Amino acid sequence: MASQFDLTSTNTAKNKNSVSETGHAKNVANFQELTAFVVGFGNAYNPTKNALKVPQLNALLAEAQNKLTDVVAKNTSYNNAVNERVLEFGSVRELATRLVNAIQATDASAEKIRDAKGFNRKLQGKRATQTAPTTTSTDAPAPNKISASQQSFDQRIQHFAGLVSVLESEPSYAPNENDLKITTLSAKQASLQAKNTAVATAFANVSNSRIARNNTLYNDTAGLVTTALEVKKYIKSVFGAASPEFAQVKGIEFKKVKS
Repeated sequence: MASQFDLTSTNTAKNKNSVSETGHAKNVANFQELTAFVVGFGNAYNPTKNALKVPQLNALLAEAQNKLTDVVAKNTSYNNAVNERVLEFGSVRELATRLVNAIQATDASAEKIRDAKGFNRKLQGKRATQTAPTTTSTDAPAPNKISASQQSFDQRIQHFAGLVSVLESEPSYAPNENDLKITTLSAKQASLQAKNTAVATAFANVSNSRIARNNTLYNDTAGLVTTALEVKKYIKSVFGAASPEFAQVKGIEFKKVKS
């Protein structure tokens, strides 16, 4: 449910995610700067460790940049899927109310009308908690965990399916309005399910993309941050702690970002 408290918590989580995403990009940008200095040292920079050599640094930089780009693309797809789901579900409550009114205008038994009203009540919920969420900016970071609202969407699909099933079981329910016909409602139900599934799939994609990015950036053995710190140590050992060469790179920061 989307109570005011829940919305505040969600916004806080998005803010934290936004800071994290910026931190990843900063690490990659700093690695690019470090690599540029290394190239400028010429033959004086000649480590024995293969991972610290210039070609390997350039390859790691390219891989990290690609991983950042992939996260952005997957994140945009996720937000687009969320927005499409919001739009698809936006008319469900009003439609459900119309359907209850429609079945009441048939020869349906009191029991069937009661069942239809029951599913409608579940779809409506408490008005204070049923306001549809606003659409999401395509650059807003996806949450680190799938929202609890996912279950709410699953439940709404089931409630709508139950309402449609009641209507379908009533022989006298044969509306002339196209948007109230069983075939249209079945298509609506399928669309709701498809949009909801698309969100879950897009979330899995962005989550996996983040894992791949984090492995490239923060792997303890050969990650970007580990490599960068080793490069700085090598420069310090070759040129000296008081050298102008080390002064160029010692202030370039690299941090492991939690996300």
